[in-house]
Amino acid sequence: MFPRSRLLILITGACLALTASAQQGDGTDVPIRSHVFKPDKVDATDAQVAALKAPAGFKVSVFARNLKNARIIAVAPDGKIYVSRRDTGDVLMLEDRDGDGVADGPPVKVLARAGTHGLAIHDGKLYVATVKEIFVAPLQADGRVGEPTLIVGDLPDAGQHPNRTIAFGPDGMLYITAGSTCNACNESNPENATILRASPDGQSRVIVASGLRNTIGFDWHPATGALWGMDHGIDFLGDDVQPEELNLIEQGRRYGWPHVWGPGGINPQSTPPGEITKAQWKNDSVPMALGYKAHAAPMQMVFDKGGGRFPAEYAGDAFVTMRGSWNRKEASGYEIVRIRFADGKPQRIEPFVTGFLTDRGRTHIARPVGLAWARDGALLMSDDANGVLYRVAYQGNAQPAAAMQTPADEMKRQAQRGVGVPLANDRPETTPRTSAVIELSSTAFASGAPIPTRHSEYADGVSPALTWKAVAGARSYVLLVEDPDARPITPFVHWVAWNIPADVTALPEGLQEQERLTEPAGLMQGTTSRGSVGYYGPRPPVGDPSHHYHFQVLALDILLQLPLGANRDDVLAAAKGHVLGKGELVGTYRQEIKPPK
Repeated sequence: MFPRSRLLILITGACLALTASAQQGDGTDVPIRSHVFKPDKVDATDAQVAALKAPAGFKVSVFARNLKNARIIAVAPDGKIYVSRRDTGDVLMLEDRDGDGVADGPPVKVLARAGTHGLAIHDGKLYVATVKEIFVAPLQADGRVGEPTLIVGDLPDAGQHPNRTIAFGPDGMLYITAGSTCNACNESNPENATILRASPDGQSRVIVASGLRNTIGFDWHPATGALWGMDHGIDFLGDDVQPEELNLIEQGRRYGWPHVWGPGGINPQSTPPGEITKAQWKNDSVPMALGYKAHAAPMQMVFDKGGGRFPAEYAGDAFVTMRGSWNRKEASGYEIVRIRFADGKPQRIEPFVTGFLTDRGRTHIARPVGLAWARDGALLMSDDANGVLYRVAYQGNAQPAAAMQTPADEMKRQAQRGVGVPLANDRPETTPRTSAVIELSSTAFASGAPIPTRHSEYADGVSPALTWKAVAGARSYVLLVEDPDARPITPFVHWVAWNIPADVTALPEGLQEQERLTEPAGLMQGTTSRGSVGYYGPRPPVGDPSHHYHFQVLALDILLQLPLGANRDDVLAAAKGHVLGKGELVGTYRQEIKPPK
């Protein structure tokens, strides 16, 4: 937490803009001293490599050199190693056919796409993420790939954090990280600063969790199946603020950014939208599970799932590359760290491989990024400074643990919440205490008629104007929109709004998409099945028969006390026993042809 004193920002070495949006006066008065310090790069000589430090029994060696901007690593079941290079926009393939721990021959370029970064291998295919796209290409016997196919072309814009990473979960779904566009701001695209989940064909995706500034590294615990990720902290808050965050990632949760950090620290630079206070934001955000040195820059993350070469004591622990700081002095990161777990819960973060920072912290020989298990059980680490691929191998006598199969139950359980239930107006929670039937109408479409394209996500995506008759005794209204024809999320929730003031019986077209509105004052909006807040228009698959969209209104005798980001089921549980009347308007939507980009 920061003391309440005058605002002072001192940046030694360079003056960089602090990014925030819609700043409002709230009495903040905080001094901040920041430092820009970038240790110089020097060559990774044989002597420097020999000086790297790892626990007893481990040896660090060079697997390959001269790879330039080597970033993310993925290893195929047959042992072939794939490395992305963001600056050159391609993917390299390397092999160790003779098993000597050194790459055989020069790397082979197997794919080129501008901005290539994230890699994943699944079901005999290589998945490649760029800034806004995901491509998939079949793996061939020689390690090359077939013709890439675009399966996602509309990931959110990048800005400050363009490095998308991807991985397949134990549930067989594709998980995608989308960092923030800025250091600390209110994003306009709800998919920024999130982890997303998509079907393997890319045809559907939802937001898993938000408030994640830039979670490049994530993986699933091999015993529990829980998803863990390391998030990059906010810059320019000081040398020791904020810590890098280890988070337990769960569906529907928010993790503080941009207004709250770490265990509950408040970011003095930002202002939440809709007159939401930072205390509210903090109360409804999940604090970090563990923290690490500020500005260390966590990158790729992997769990030891057993069955390899590392001693059994490492099974169930995680490893993370720390690329290294530029916004503090003394420097932090430039290492591989180990996250010790016990009974599926993190205990502490400690250095595992160090020595990449040299000359008492003034220079470095590597900026660690990629991390993956080689087929022989060694840990591979990429360096995007000198372009070296390192190999960390255990050569002692301790025995490894048996291989663990990461369970899918936890991720499937989270994904199935709220799926396969009746529409809101057909659920017992909405049984009215009176016989009042609310007449709900829209100037945009009649009951049973098509919804105009401008209200769909294929066009403007603006909410339609709605009007209803007042109900005597009502203190607030609830609005829910659901699609019972959607698959695989059925019904798909397109809008959740509550605490619509009792004197409001009409909503204009194009309502603001944020959690709290200042007009109508106090109207709250919750999370849709997409994971976003506010109205999310029809978006059925192209060519599907018409989907039916049920606009449902409830009159309540109370104002609901719910957290930010509450979902349909939260609203219905709180409304139970307080419904005075309800009504419905059904519109249809069909997208016959794919719209042009």
